[in-house]
Amino acid sequence: MPDSRPVAVGIDVGGTKTHLRAVTGTDPVADHVRTSRGWRPHDRTAAAAWLATLVGEVLPAHTPPSAVAVGAHACETPRQCEEIRLALQERLQVPCLVVGDAELLAPAAGFDKGVGLVAGTGSVAVGRSADGTAVQVGGWGAVLGDEGGAAGLVREACRAVWAAHDRGEAPDALADRLVASFGVSEVPALGGALEAATAMSADWGRHAPEVFEADEEGSELARQVILDGGRALASLVARLDARRVPVDDVVVAGGTILSRPALYAAFAEALAEAVPSARPHVLQVPPVEGALALARTLLRPATG
Repeated sequence: MPDSRPVAVGIDVGGTKTHLRAVTGTDPVADHVRTSRGWRPHDRTAAAAWLATLVGEVLPAHTPPSAVAVGAHACETPRQCEEIRLALQERLQVPCLVVGDAELLAPAAGFDKGVGLVAGTGSVAVGRSADGTAVQVGGWGAVLGDEGGAAGLVREACRAVWAAHDRGEAPDALADRLVASFGVSEVPALGGALEAATAMSADWGRHAPEVFEADEEGSELARQVILDGGRALASLVARLDARRVPVDDVVVAGGTILSRPALYAAFAEALAEAVPSARPHVLQVPPVEGALALARTLLRPATG
């Protein structure tokens, strides 16, 4: 006999992989990971079709979704997310919600409100104001922003070694490591190497381990870059606080900050100074759990 209980579907569309998880109550229905190839968030029709196809392929036969919530990579504005939501809801004919992927962090950690902070290749912080309006700060890309993310750290590390070179200082461990990692002959040539990147954020970001290694080898320049990166991440939370977003709980995710204790420590210390009431939490579960939590909220009116 078919299960008549509602099926909540959560989807985390990341930059490289997508995770769908579906449940009835607490019972699993589907748990599926695939690449995000073909995801086109700036084309609402294509994005909705991609999501609907994913749901149709992954859910078992004769198990339609009752509600779908999506955390979408590169869904950068409330308007863009709403356009995808409307198109997806029209296709599936069930309640749908689409938010930026960083918005999954707070509900994934069990918080009804709070900040999601990501520091991976790039960096961004998101939250919602008291009236429910989504607020995003940061995330402006490798050239102009992403401070505290891998690409931003490499950009600032290059700035630091260029400044030291201009002061006539001998190359330290950070300069030596960057020169070797970029495959150039001297510090001034780092500029050309940065400009030659084709996939800028990824190409810059892959050199970030050199900053942390140089710090461990005693480079004061690298240490300052990491401290500044931590302060920049804390400043994202402070900006949300200034815009009246609840920031008591800050859920942190992203490969760069979670894999590098020095950066997390710099962030936590700076956060305590900038916003003393804010408590940082490391995300301990997959972000798709946040999408599931949001999907369950869509079921509440129907289930009483």
